[in-house]
Amino acid sequence: MIRALKRAGRLGLRARLVGAFLLVAVIAAGTTATLIYQEARSAILQQAQDTAVAQLRDQIAAQTVKLPMSRTSLRELSLTVGRQGKPRPWFVYAEYGTLRASNVSQTTSGILTEDLRRRAHANPHGTFQRVMKDGQPWLTVGMPVMLGVEGQQPGQPSGITMYVVMPLSAEDDNIQAMVSAARDGALPALAIALVPALLAARSVLRPVRDLRRAASSMGRGRLDTRIEVKGSDELADLAWTFNESAKELERSVEELQKAEARARRFAADVSHELRTPLAGMLAVTEVLDEDADRLDPDTAAAVRLVSAETGKLATLVDDLMEISRFDAKAAELNLDEVDVAETIAKTLQRRRWEEQVTAELPTGIRVMLDPRRFDVVVANLVGNALRHGAAPVRVTLRVEDRPEGVRVVTEVHDGGPGIAPAVLPHIFDRFFKADAARTRSVGSGLGLAITQENVRLHGGTVRAANHLAGGAVFTVELPLRPPVAEPVS
Repeated sequence: MIRALKRAGRLGLRARLVGAFLLVAVIAAGTTATLIYQEARSAILQQAQDTAVAQLRDQIAAQTVKLPMSRTSLRELSLTVGRQGKPRPWFVYAEYGTLRASNVSQTTSGILTEDLRRRAHANPHGTFQRVMKDGQPWLTVGMPVMLGVEGQQPGQPSGITMYVVMPLSAEDDNIQAMVSAARDGALPALAIALVPALLAARSVLRPVRDLRRAASSMGRGRLDTRIEVKGSDELADLAWTFNESAKELERSVEELQKAEARARRFAADVSHELRTPLAGMLAVTEVLDEDADRLDPDTAAAVRLVSAETGKLATLVDDLMEISRFDAKAAELNLDEVDVAETIAKTLQRRRWEEQVTAELPTGIRVMLDPRRFDVVVANLVGNALRHGAAPVRVTLRVEDRPEGVRVVTEVHDGGPGIAPAVLPHIFDRFFKADAARTRSVGSGLGLAITQENVRLHGGTVRAANHLAGGAVFTVELPLRPPVAEPVS
């Protein structure tokens, strides 16, 4: 049963509940049957031996014996007592000194024990013993003859001891029939007990299943899911607690969503409002940069500082606008089938990085992607390697056949000190700067976050690691076709 419960534990809560219920039923039925069996067996055997002892005592009291006894008179006494035996024949054995007599020719070896003889001689009221011989139960009763002896005072022993041997086969059959009845009734009882066990398991599991479905529904984003509360037991309390928790969670998520929406709208509005004055400031700084050489050194340095910081501010505003579009789920792909090697080469050429970057770009790898967003991905990774890493910076391109499909892999590897292990988990976080591991950053900390969003939009992945040969390596994996609609014409 314990092994069955272990197997049931792997089958689920229903099997464990039913198994536990049946185990309790088996223990209760077994305990009850054992107690009833013991009591009934004791009662049956007690009745048989009490009847035999009482009858033997009456028979001996009714006999008149004369001393001394001969073997013939001793046998006649055995026959007389044996004929009166009820409810089944008695095997009577009489002993008088060295004389032995019996009403049968059956030997008493193994039935009449020395312990019984010793106790029979010592106890004037008689004694009994149950023995097993050849698998057969026997009741043996020993009693001395005390009354009706001529020349003796009544109540004194005569020296004659009578032994009655009676088979207990009928009582044993009754006991075995009772055991068989209990055994035969156990299986139907367990089958009947299975019905309330299933009903009880169903009543317990129904709220649990409702709770599981509700939790699964909430996990899919349906925070308005509730459970119907039935009854007033512990499971009803659990359902009520779940509903209250779900209500509080829904309220908290709504507040967070509203706050997030306000924050996104604020960032988008601020970025949008800053674009117009920044455009004018950039135009002015370009004019000032052209005339900086004709200004005095201090003024020229101030002009160049204002121009550089204005450019950074413009880049930050553009990055914030891009992040806002990602957060608002408004970013879209304008797909086109391009040669990846050619696209990467154009990115390096536009930024005049050909002499600073070593490129290994096999031709003929054509992929459906958004050229502008892929340009941003490559530019951010290469620019990050040039600013924070060290030469040589390499860009490699290859195709890998994976179980999930063909992937186009682009790697950017620099020769710098690498990325600290504590920094790696946060390298793509917004506004995160690994100043402790790299040289002082001049960026906003949004470049890698935008890179990750653009790669995700294509259905790909980007990861950062440290190369075994030294330096940091960023790996971009893209499918041949993003899981989006057809390219926009």
